[in-house]
Amino acid sequence: MGGARGSQIRLPNAEHTTRPWRIHELTGDFRLEDVWALAAVGGPDDFPRLVHLIAGSDPSQSSSFAVRTLFAIRWKLGALLGWDGPDAGLGSRVPTLRDRLPADLRDTASGPDFDALPFRSLYLLADEWAAEIANRTVHGLMHIGWVPDRTGGFRAQMAVYVKPNGLFGAAYMAAIRPFRHTVVYPRLIREYERNWRTLAGESTAQGCGPGPAR
Repeated sequence: MGGARGSQIRLPNAEHTTRPWRIHELTGDFRLEDVWALAAVGGPDDFPRLVHLIAGSDPSQSSSFAVRTLFAIRWKLGALLGWDGPDAGLGSRVPTLRDRLPADLRDTASGPDFDALPFRSLYLLADEWAAEIANRTVHGLMHIGWVPDRTGGFRAQMAVYVKPNGLFGAAYMAAIRPFRHTVVYPRLIREYERNWRTLAGESTAQGCGPGPAR
């Protein structure tokens, strides 16, 4: 298992759209909101560890006060205004994208359950994982890809797709965009980096061996 490398960075959308990810088969009516490099590198067998690390994260327990505060405000508003109720989510306000999965993806493992965030895994392959979320504001998708690099190893990147719920959803996404880009994603990605480094160290100590040399 490799370590982490570099800082988080937004990538051009083409870094995602030009790759043959299976997610493209599901997202014709979604907007690609942004693409991020994740500071995690490793070998071909390390991807499931990264997936479980992300699924197990809890932003409400983040080491960043700003992230904890923003998520606390969001959950409070959602509770007060009914944004996150059972009638606002997957299978009620919008159908799950599992209904769109091609037969070969429908027969694969969907991926891990999330510990804290209200996402639902869609599918998990050797080099990509997708999960969806829906509420009163948006139907969204998170895609994590394991991208081969020129050293023979792999690096991670994240793409975010959204389908806002009408004018209200579009206004909401526009309002939170500065916070997503300057606070939430940069700080959460740094936490993923720290946790990935810790996980890499534990794997090496247990004799699993490192990923490709950097």
